[in-house]
Amino acid sequence: MVELGKLLGKGKEAEVFQCGDHVLKLYKAHAPKSSAFREAANLAIAERLGLPAPVALGVQSRRDRWGVAMTLAAGESFGAAMTRDPTQSPSYLQSMARLQRHIHACPAVELASMKARLSANIERSTMLGPIRQRSLLDGLAALPDGDILCHGDFHPWNILGPAEDAIVVDWLDACRGDPAADVCRSFVLMRHSAPDLATRYVKAYTAIGGKSGDDISAWLPFIAAARLAEGVPHEVDELMALVDPI
Repeated sequence: MVELGKLLGKGKEAEVFQCGDHVLKLYKAHAPKSSAFREAANLAIAERLGLPAPVALGVQSRRDRWGVAMTLAAGESFGAAMTRDPTQSPSYLQSMARLQRHIHACPAVELASMKARLSANIERSTMLGPIRQRSLLDGLAALPDGDILCHGDFHPWNILGPAEDAIVVDWLDACRGDPAADVCRSFVLMRHSAPDLATRYVKAYTAIGGKSGDDISAWLPFIAAARLAEGVPHEVDELMALVDPI
């Protein structure tokens, strides 16, 4: 068995290690076994669709943790590149928008519904209170379902490599839904650490057509409310402020 190599990165749910000529994304001990298999399946769908994503090589168990072996996505993240040289941000944001639009050109009828996931997370966000939860759930029900591929975790730190030849990683949350909801999710994920980039990204996406700013902002209270269930205490005040219009 190849030993775990250099730690390339880590997040709330997983760590990524280099193992020879590939990487192993190893979920933390609390993560269910199904997470590894779901991400491997989502990567297989991305590969079939010809999308710029790592290729899944298999699911493995290491030290009582489950993970996905996949091809190596080399290079620094868009987020790191824009932090290092802010003057390059327009180019990276435009590339991001083109990448997300490329993903949104694909159907995804076989994947789980984004609206169903949002609904479940809103129900889990007990800090909202039952009256606010009911109002949010009713409002969410009126929004379009959509059957388009949505990455679900699309932000500059999940895009690696040069702007003209980038790879999108972290496909665990891929689902089907309305592209406007996926862009709104990107905005919310970026907003806490890079509010200016978040706003500029939405403008970059709408500039290349498909969805308007109003289409995207319609999802904002629901995306923010669902985010509360993800264990992000440092974002709670900001997220509640986004929910307030409801």
